[in-house]
Amino acid sequence: MSLQMVSTVSNSSLLQPGFSLLNFDGHVFFFGQKGWPKRSCPTGVFLLDIKQNELKMKPVFFSKDSCYLPPLRYPALCTLRSDARADEYQYIIHGGKTPNNDLSDKIYCISLVSKTSKKMTFQCIEKDLGGDVPEARYGHTINVVHSRGKSMSVLFGGRSYTPLAQRTTETWNSVVDCLPSVFLIDFEFGCCTSYVLPELQDGLSFHVSIAKDDTIYILGGHSLQNNTRSPNLYKLRIDLPLGSPAVTCTILPGGISVSSAIVTQISDTEFFLVGGYLSDNQKRLACNTIVLEDNKIEIVECVGPEWTPDIKHCRMWFGCDMGKGSVLLGIPVANKQIIPDANYFYILRCKGAEEDKEEEVITQTCSQTSSEDPGDSTPFEDSEEFCFSAEANSFDADDADTYNEDDEEDESETGYWITCCAGCNIDINTWVPFYSTELNKPAMILCSSGAGHWVHAQCMDLSETMLLRLSEANVKYFCNKHIDLNKGLQTPQKAACLKKPPMKPLRKKKTMKLSTSAKKSFLRRLFE
Repeated sequence: MSLQMVSTVSNSSLLQPGFSLLNFDGHVFFFGQKGWPKRSCPTGVFLLDIKQNELKMKPVFFSKDSCYLPPLRYPALCTLRSDARADEYQYIIHGGKTPNNDLSDKIYCISLVSKTSKKMTFQCIEKDLGGDVPEARYGHTINVVHSRGKSMSVLFGGRSYTPLAQRTTETWNSVVDCLPSVFLIDFEFGCCTSYVLPELQDGLSFHVSIAKDDTIYILGGHSLQNNTRSPNLYKLRIDLPLGSPAVTCTILPGGISVSSAIVTQISDTEFFLVGGYLSDNQKRLACNTIVLEDNKIEIVECVGPEWTPDIKHCRMWFGCDMGKGSVLLGIPVANKQIIPDANYFYILRCKGAEEDKEEEVITQTCSQTSSEDPGDSTPFEDSEEFCFSAEANSFDADDADTYNEDDEEDESETGYWITCCAGCNIDINTWVPFYSTELNKPAMILCSSGAGHWVHAQCMDLSETMLLRLSEANVKYFCNKHIDLNKGLQTPQKAACLKKPPMKPLRKKKTMKLSTSAKKSFLRRLFE
C-alpha cells in the first residue's frame, strides 16, 4: 500500500466535494463541477488525465441529440448493463444539487458514442418514469441487481429540502432525511415502485452500498433526525420472478459506524473501504477489506497507509475510487486566503508491493484514470457528505486540449449551445461563425415573450444589419414563434383625425377691355 501526492497542472478548482467519475473504455471522466459550465467546456464533463503524477482536465462533447445535463453534485450514480456479464454499459445519474442549490429529481442515462485521440462524444438522454417516482434528493445511492435473467435498479436514502407546507422563514433552506423507502426502477418499461420495509426505520444518507448479483449491502450512513451514524449492516435481496418483485431486508452484525466512506474494488469478490467520518469533526483513518463470497459478507480491519501530517491534521477530506484498488484523495489547502478553492490531491494504492510497482511503470508511460465504485466526503461546516461510483484506467492525448479556467469568463447558466427552437441547427461540434461579430460563440438575442428566452440570431434568419440595429436600439424583440402572438395581442392605436384648413377660392385676374379706336391707335404706334 502506497500514498503518493499528485500535482495539479491545469486549474483544478472545479474539483470540489460532491463530484462524480464516469469510466468508459478505461478512460475516466469528471462530472459535477463547482459552478455552471463555461465556454471552454459547455458540457461540464471533463477527461481526467493523470500522467506522471500530474493532473490535467480536458473537455469532452455531447452529441446533437443529447439533452442538457446540469452539473450535479452529490448525485446517485452507477453503471447499467443489459446483462451482468455484458461489455457495453451506460451510466445512470439521479438527483443531486445544481450550482443554485436546487435539487434535481430527474434521471439521466449517459453513454459514449464516439472516441478519437482528440475528441470524445457522449450521448445524454433524460428518462421519463411513472409510478412511485422518487422525490428530488442528494446523498443517496443507486445500484443495479440481476436476478433470474432480469435487471432492476435500486435507489435508497438521501436528503431533501423540508416540504413547502412545513417551511418557515428560519427553516426555509433546511434539509431532512428522505423516508427510508426502497425504490425499484425498471428502465425497460419506465416505471418505479416503492417498498417500505420494517427493518429500515431511519433515513440514511452518505452511506456505502455494494451490489453483487441480486443482493445489496448497505453500510454506515448518517441520520439527520438522530444525528447518528448507523452501526447496522443491512442486506437487501431483490428477487425478480415473472410476477411482482420480492424485496426482503436482513440486519446483519459486524457493521461500521461511518459516513462518507470510499470503496474501491480490488477483485471480483474483494473491496477496500477507506476514509469517511466517525463524527462531525473526527475523520476515520482506519481501513477495512470487504469480501463477498457464498452469499456472505466479511468485513476485516486492515493496516492503513502511512498518512501524511497534512491529512492527519486536516478537518475534512474527500475523494473517489480510481479503480483497480486505487483511490484519489483530496484535502483543502491550509491557507485559503492565498489560493481560494485550492486542494492537495493524493493517490492511494491499496494493492501489494509487486502490483504497485507494475502500476507505477504503467503510470510513467500513459495517463492514469479511474474505475469501479467510489465514495466521497465533504466538510461538516455545511453538514454535507457524499458517496458515488466510478472506474478508471489510462489515456494519453494532446496537451493542447487541456482545460484552463483562467482563460475564460463566466457564462452563467443560460449557455450558447441550447436548442432555441424546433428548427435550431446550432451544434457545438459543427458550428462556424456566421456574422462578422462572432468569434467563438453564436450570436444570441432575447425574445421578450413572457419571462423571456434566448434564441440564436442565425436561427431567426436575422441579417447582420438588422441584428446590429436591434442591439443598438432600445426595442423589444419577438422570435419567429411568438411574433404572430404578439401582433394578435396588440391593439391598434386610434389615429387622430387631421383637421384640414379650408381652401381659399382662386381670384380671377382682371382684364382690360379696349375700344375699337384705342386698338387702332395702339397698332399704329406699334408699326411706326
